[in-house]
Amino acid sequence: MSESSDFRSDAAAVLSQSDALVGIDDVQKSLNRSRASVYRYTNTDPRNLNPVFNPRKLNPEYRSDQKDPLLFHPNEVARFAKDVLRIKEVTVEVLNSPSTATQQVLGAILDELRLIRARLDGLPEAPSDLASRRDRQERPAA
Repeated sequence: MSESSDFRSDAAAVLSQSDALVGIDDVQKSLNRSRASVYRYTNTDPRNLNPVFNPRKLNPEYRSDQKDPLLFHPNEVARFAKDVLRIKEVTVEVLNSPSTATQQVLGAILDELRLIRARLDGLPEAPSDLASRRDRQERPAA
């Protein structure tokens, strides 16, 4: 069984967003390697939480605690697949990520702004200065 038939080269790196990080499971799937192999490829050191960059290893992102999971930037996974594993064609696939609470709030804000804009566009022509706007008001000042 040849390595080229074991995996599709377009699955070498899966990118959910440009700044999204991927875990060991995603790296394992994209490289079509065993979990143990991915751990062997990874640049880790029990005495040093964040070892210096090693071009022959798969370098995880910065961790603040030893118990933090290993996360990798998709570009690093693609670099490793191409440079170290010698996968000839590596493509980074951009997929939509699941909606987060922040994205939902931003979507609601955007909908509200669009509603406000539609109402403002529906108003008769707005005066160009405040003086004419003040004269237009029919209620007395407080």
